[in-house]
Amino acid sequence: MLLDDGKSAVGPISALDASGFTVRIAAEVREFDPEQYLDRGEAKRLSRFLQFTVASVDDALKDSGMKLDAIDKERVGCMIGSGIGGLDVLGEQHRRQIDGGPGRVSPFLVPYMIPDMASGYVSIRHGFQGPNSCVVTACSTGANAIGDAMHIIRRGEADVMIAGGAEAPITEIGLAGFCAARALSTRNDEPERASRPFDVDRDGFVMGEGAGILVLESLEHAQARGAKIYGEIVGYAMTGDAYHITAPEPNGDGARRSMNLALKYAGLEPSDIGYINAHGTSTPYGDRLESLAIERVFGEGATVPVSSTKSMVGHTLGAAGAIESIVCIQAMNSDTLPPTINLENQDPDCRLDYVPNTARPASVEYVMKNSFGFGGHNVTLIFRKWNG
Repeated sequence: MLLDDGKSAVGPISALDASGFTVRIAAEVREFDPEQYLDRGEAKRLSRFLQFTVASVDDALKDSGMKLDAIDKERVGCMIGSGIGGLDVLGEQHRRQIDGGPGRVSPFLVPYMIPDMASGYVSIRHGFQGPNSCVVTACSTGANAIGDAMHIIRRGEADVMIAGGAEAPITEIGLAGFCAARALSTRNDEPERASRPFDVDRDGFVMGEGAGILVLESLEHAQARGAKIYGEIVGYAMTGDAYHITAPEPNGDGARRSMNLALKYAGLEPSDIGYINAHGTSTPYGDRLESLAIERVFGEGATVPVSSTKSMVGHTLGAAGAIESIVCIQAMNSDTLPPTINLENQDPDCRLDYVPNTARPASVEYVMKNSFGFGGHNVTLIFRKWNG
């Protein structure tokens, strides 16, 4: 896995002319050909986040080995979210309206822009007739989608849920908005070194794009079909900061409560967790407060390994929690903890073990995933290694 090799996906932006922006770098999905998954007409019409969704779902279903003609599709649902949705379609159609008037706007604008179309399109494409919904909780979206899908299965409302998140924010308006918020790193001359969570020289996050999809099943359904089981979701919790639209609560209390509640749900102690995949966006404020919250749960000077894979793939916003959940599961199954790269001068206010720069061999049974979003959303998932 490239993450274990510490490879950065950040580079100069190629999707648009970024010369007039203060930020000219991002973690783009390069050499992606949607026509490998869609016919040419569909590929041309669909917004990029929907293209990512289709591709990721198709790959996940293929990997699952599930025979779609042999399952009850009324018992298969979709819970796929996006923080922003089809910004590329919105931008393109807005230009058409400005240039040619309202009659130039495509009838596909609304359906291919709205975030819930990720779940809707997958449901239609594969005939999944079970629960069909969408989570939109900013950068917590992907993690929320996985946790909510788990609850649907545990309540007996579905046997299988296709869950995760997708995002394609690298557009003119998306970049302009985050530049205006001064949330992004401006290390344009050193793109591979720009995302540096927990480093004293961090100056903001690097925008990324992509999708992460999990095929969740009840244990009975998975075993009955002889599925390869990668892991089990044993903990899930969410809290609200009730503090500020973008800034986390100053004592990290919302994050602390989310982690504690997830541990309680799982029936675990902090000492049971062998690795934490941090939200770790590379923002000065956020990294420090997440570290503080972890110490409040795991103890001052906690030794639990923590890393941020956003140091390599950037911040994929609504997809991040899902992509990083896959990283957690892979870490358990490969007995390897991915590193936090670019950690050259650790912030003295960030006092944990961040697996700096080099992947680490480690056999862990339980891993924790944190995701936090604008609006004060805090989400924690806990996964267990499957040992039969």
